[in-house]
Amino acid sequence: MRLRPIRRPILLASLLLTFCSHATSALAQAGPPPTPRHTGIKATFKQLVQDVKHLPSKENAIWAGVGGTLALAVHPADDNVNQALVGNTAAENFFKPGAVLGQFPTLFSAATIVYVVGRTKDEPKVSHVGMDLIRALLISEGITETLKYATHRERPDMSDHRSFPSGHAADTFAFATALERHLGWRYAVPAYIFSSYVAASRLPANRHWLSDVVFGSTVGIIAGRTVTSIETMKYPVSVTALPGGGIAVFVTHRPGAGTSGR
Repeated sequence: MRLRPIRRPILLASLLLTFCSHATSALAQAGPPPTPRHTGIKATFKQLVQDVKHLPSKENAIWAGVGGTLALAVHPADDNVNQALVGNTAAENFFKPGAVLGQFPTLFSAATIVYVVGRTKDEPKVSHVGMDLIRALLISEGITETLKYATHRERPDMSDHRSFPSGHAADTFAFATALERHLGWRYAVPAYIFSSYVAASRLPANRHWLSDVVFGSTVGIIAGRTVTSIETMKYPVSVTALPGGGIAVFVTHRPGAGTSGR
């Protein structure tokens, strides 16, 4: 049975609110969380301006470099992957819902519902998750649309020249990354599985090349990390450049992290 368009964001928001509720209960056992920052509309837009200012950073440049390298690495396989998946009935049927579930209006509506519920019920943790989801999506869209017009890459179905990068991949990975930074990996794994599903759905739909999807996912990670602070992570991940052209990924443990909302 097909879900009506209005039900999709509500269903997604319901799942998010359930995750937030369980995560808050689990974190509360470790002690009372610090008072979060303001999460009103004015604060949201004020932080959005700061997010844009913080986009140019060394870590984001490294993430972009890693994503760009991976996109270049898979680029030679673009045609082969496209030919293997387009016209594959099983793949098309399995991934078909991803086209709608990963749309910006669906994700933005779900984030807004989470935000409104948190504000209405006076639950700062929940409203703050919604606030950061909204900002992550807006930053992701801004980067994606800028790159689409700058690169002018033609889609595999030749419908237009806005193929690179994939907006569905970028937005869903921004969504998942913001959740991971707030709730930790335990509650973010389903979100990343969902993001991967949506990203992959663009291939049999003949809307994107594999390299579009790979770099789109990177854009989402950058957006999600930009709008959230390092203090929200229990196991923060840092990427550092090494002499000689290598990179190092550090995962550290922060006791009590994840209990505060930025």
